[in-house]
Amino acid sequence: ESIDLGEIMFSLCYLPTAGRMTFTVIKCRNLKAMDITGASDPYVKVSLMCEGRRLKKRKTTTKKNTLNPVYNEAIIFDIPPENVDQVSLSIAVMDYDRVGHNEVIGVCRTGIDAEGLGRDHWNEMLAYPRKPITHWHPLVEVR
Repeated sequence: ESIDLGEIMFSLCYLPTAGRMTFTVIKCRNLKAMDITGASDPYVKVSLMCEGRRLKKRKTTTKKNTLNPVYNEAIIFDIPPENVDQVSLSIAVMDYDRVGHNEVIGVCRTGIDAEGLGRDHWNEMLAYPRKPITHWHPLVEVR
């Protein structure tokens, strides 16, 4: 049974000639509250993965005290065309905690080893180069 952790909206845009992918975190909605106050201080962490190895890690700013944060933040990854079908993005929505550890609210994946929507979104990005492709993705628990 899946717990509703919320959703994230992001766009993917690939420029084959430049070998550059723009990952834009647009917003999240209905995030699961992680703090006693009934809210969260969410930020988004994204890792470029290849064969289980993390090649690069980036994160957005933290939005205070909200379950529906709006980011509109673009993160650029250099991915040569010959590698674009070997990589994936691991996306985690995190709750920033001043004391103790930042907690994972939920995760999703897009790319070659993703399934379902995560894979479809990636394939759509490759099919329509230079065009930002935007979708909502449900967050799931860390396995």
